[in-house]
Amino acid sequence: MKATLIVIENDADHAEAKALVEKLMGSSEPADFARMTAQARLVEAYECTRWPRRWPSLPDLLTYLMEQHGLSRADLVPLLGTPSRVSEVMNSK
Repeated sequence: MKATLIVIENDADHAEAKALVEKLMGSSEPADFARMTAQARLVEAYECTRWPRRWPSLPDLLTYLMEQHGLSRADLVPLLGTPSRVSEVMNSK
């Protein structure tokens, strides 16, 4: 049995490949499961190339966490030592 996979080179191929994965998810056939797995890996590879993950900077991460927990810069002083050290960290120095 031949299985066809979609090689993803652009956003239109990406949409088509995702639709195929979605369609194959409803099948109980082992061959369809293998095809779905292979196509999903191609989709993932394209997405990692097209939209690479960028890690946040330390100040951005700290700002986000402070907002989520209702903290201020003053709350970081016991962790980092002094207000000037908090300022240095938050300004990427």
